[in-house]
Amino acid sequence: MSTVTYQALTEKQKREVRMYGVTEAGMRESVESSITFRFSGPAMMAASLMSDAQEMINTEYGDIDYMRAEDARQILNRAKWILFEYVMKDGE
Repeated sequence: MSTVTYQALTEKQKREVRMYGVTEAGMRESVESSITFRFSGPAMMAASLMSDAQEMINTEYGDIDYMRAEDARQILNRAKWILFEYVMKDGE
């Protein structure tokens, strides 16, 4: 995301980008258009994201620098968001 695009976002959207790497609206669009989401459900999509984050912090692939750690953190936040938005709301 360019600096100009980021600066045009609302404070809420900027917070979302810092947490998830994307706005919630963008994430919802991505999640709901995903084949995994449609055929396997939101819990499986969250589990898949957590597996991706786990691989990113695997030291077998070298030292974990700031960017790799930040990417893994954002992926975990996306997985939690999916669980809270699609799994836990259904079970309330």
